[in-house]
Amino acid sequence: MDAPVLRDFYGRRIRNLRISITDRCNFRCIYCMPKDPQWMPREDLLTFEEIERVARIAVSIGIEKIRVTGGEPTARRDVPVLIDMLSRLRGLHDLSMTTNGLLLKELARPLWKAGLRRLNVSLDTLREEKFVHIARRDAFRKVWSGLEEAQQVGFAPIKVNMVVMRAYNEEEVVEFAKLARTRPWHIRFIEFMPLDGEGLWSREKVVPAQEILDRIREAGLALRQVSQGRLTDPARIFAFEDGVGEIGIIASVSEPFCFVCDRVRLTADGNFRTCLFSHTETPIRGLLRGGADDATIARVLVEAIRKKEAGHGINDPEFVKPKRAMYSIGG
Repeated sequence: MDAPVLRDFYGRRIRNLRISITDRCNFRCIYCMPKDPQWMPREDLLTFEEIERVARIAVSIGIEKIRVTGGEPTARRDVPVLIDMLSRLRGLHDLSMTTNGLLLKELARPLWKAGLRRLNVSLDTLREEKFVHIARRDAFRKVWSGLEEAQQVGFAPIKVNMVVMRAYNEEEVVEFAKLARTRPWHIRFIEFMPLDGEGLWSREKVVPAQEILDRIREAGLALRQVSQGRLTDPARIFAFEDGVGEIGIIASVSEPFCFVCDRVRLTADGNFRTCLFSHTETPIRGLLRGGADDATIARVLVEAIRKKEAGHGINDPEFVKPKRAMYSIGG
């Protein structure tokens, strides 16, 4: 039997659920976290069994793809156990994870054996000294080793996510683009969004998609667009003219793609969010721990999705930043 078609009020088909499994992280990236974060109480975090139950219900109502996020998901103990549980869900078409790569050297193989096949690895600079400045941790070499291990294990394609920030790393755009030509990795350039934990964001620090493309082309690297962005990938995809490598640009600020957004989110403490920039959440943890049956939880999810916001509103004069920073929402 075909899976249900899950749509919101605007007719968008919702297929993708991002599940944060912890707000904790072993980095303190300046575009995401404060230096001294206040962690969620551990008892508030959903258990693996609760996460699997919500995921199973979500798949039953039409979710096709799940991405595990954090904080840093590999910072949660026994994460391959959860991956194994999720990979067994009937009807789930795609399971992926976003990670900072710090523990990939040790975990790439266990994650693969548990059923994970796709990885997004955050890497914002190729220079060790700058890595320390951005991530506030001296871990570049370990992340690089983790990327190489994941490639060796068989993850393909590996997506490498670079958040491009004015006066921090924009001069490395061309180096990252060239990386897509020497490694079997898909480079994704992401515009800096107002979700940092210390109020660093300003419009002046955003390097727009067009500037990123101009920098690459001015370096003599010819590109052709092969995708306008689709429901399965918010990035606009470009291939190099000679056929070696591809890049993607996620232009959340300068060219919002909200009208085709197919994503919803579950936070580590069990709240359901229909937009990264939502100001309201639907509590699920209380239902899980209060004896609600699957049908009740399914109805709550469907109703929340029906009311999904039209867009994030970053470019609206009355835009208000959400109270939660990225690390406590889930990337």
